[in-house]
Amino acid sequence: MKYLKKYRIPFSGLTTGKHSFDFDVDDQFFACYEHSLVKQGKLLATVYLQKQENMLITNFDIQGEILLTCDTCLSDFHSPVEIKERALVKFTDEDWTNETDEVIVLSKKDYELDIAPLLYEYINLAVPAFAKCSLQGGLECDPEMLSMIQQEQEDDSSTEEKEQIDPRWDALKKIKNN
Repeated sequence: MKYLKKYRIPFSGLTTGKHSFDFDVDDQFFACYEHSLVKQGKLLATVYLQKQENMLITNFDIQGEILLTCDTCLSDFHSPVEIKERALVKFTDEDWTNETDEVIVLSKKDYELDIAPLLYEYINLAVPAFAKCSLQGGLECDPEMLSMIQQEQEDDSSTEEKEQIDPRWDALKKIKNN
């Protein structure tokens, strides 16, 4: 986890106003998170930080590509990623537990902001629910794998046809359709 220390922004010495920070997100970053959906990628995260007297406004601009596995043909492909997110950092002396997805609460004694968990979350949320090669521009699913899947489906359907169905099930199906 020492690697993730470079994803901290020391805001205590910054002047009030706007600041910009660049962070490279690579395979080593994803290796620090055991259950990450993304295992490989090359991204550039630019964090625009506006420091105010009692809060920080952070805007994240993350661009690059991640390596995904196609859910259809199981081949790996590079998927472009473009993420724009915002997080507010509020300072308080009290024990405030009303932290939300967009509002982060820090103690007034804190002097740096750890953005590694935010980057991890934003990138993993950008992974599509159904990753498919053919949805990417110019990529096709592996035809050899698709033919093997098609052959397997045909074999399964032919074995189902050969099995004799107990007539009692047919009577139950009639009840279901009423």
